[in-house]
Amino acid sequence: MALTETDVARDVTTTDFTIHYNEAGPADGPAVVLVHGGGPGATGWSNYSPNIETIAAAGFRVIAPDLPGWGDSSEVDFLDYEPLDALCQLLDALGIEKAAFVGNSMGGHTSIRMAIERPERVSHLMTMGAPLQLKPFLFGATGPSEGIKIMYAGYTDYTPEAMKRLVEIMVFDTARFATPELCEQRSVAASKRPEHLANVAKAGIRGPIPIWADLDRLAEITAPSLLIHGRDDRVVTFEGTLFAAARIPDSRAHIINRCGHWAQLEHADEFNRLVIDFVANN
Repeated sequence: MALTETDVARDVTTTDFTIHYNEAGPADGPAVVLVHGGGPGATGWSNYSPNIETIAAAGFRVIAPDLPGWGDSSEVDFLDYEPLDALCQLLDALGIEKAAFVGNSMGGHTSIRMAIERPERVSHLMTMGAPLQLKPFLFGATGPSEGIKIMYAGYTDYTPEAMKRLVEIMVFDTARFATPELCEQRSVAASKRPEHLANVAKAGIRGPIPIWADLDRLAEITAPSLLIHGRDDRVVTFEGTLFAAARIPDSRAHIINRCGHWAQLEHADEFNRLVIDFVANN
């Protein structure tokens, strides 16, 4: 029987936060931290439910937190919040010295910052659709992408209809993934903690990423890095991943055809194989 969120749900209180997280796999296995994205209703489970059990079954200790400001974790002010502190406090509370960081979208960007600024805590870096603050525009030659605009609208309107627009922009195969059930689940998840979304909306362009990575420091990353991107991503174009791969010394880019912004969901089997092989053999 497949794992449910209830099976793997945990909570821990750190110095500054209460953090809800999912944990599976052997306690003495190499740690893999799955960091979720920043869309309305995003949590560790909603972003990684098809991945946690498979990666854990390969012998890894899998941790998928709800970052503070999301899901069932503490409320935060996105204008005065350092997500790296939250991740390091979580590692400390769980007795983990170093982990492989796997991040989707906002979580990918946060993982890049971890690899730059807290390298002693990062054994491997893996990203999927990580945004970078490329100049002169944020995400493309004409400013924020269509997907970013729809995502930001979802912080104030998270009805099932709004979540349908969100899911449709996030995936390539809308017939398979933009189901009424998923859109309803996403709406319910977002509605559960409206204060979280209000805080993101209040922060404006600084929410959900309050601090951006210094791109001039990408070359400082020493962790072996696997940068995954959907070729058909309409939220964050894959040029950002190519930019990062050209600057991170020990890195490779993996572009997936017929794939949008959620590679770990749309191509779960391929994603799981990539993560397991990369962490085991690099």
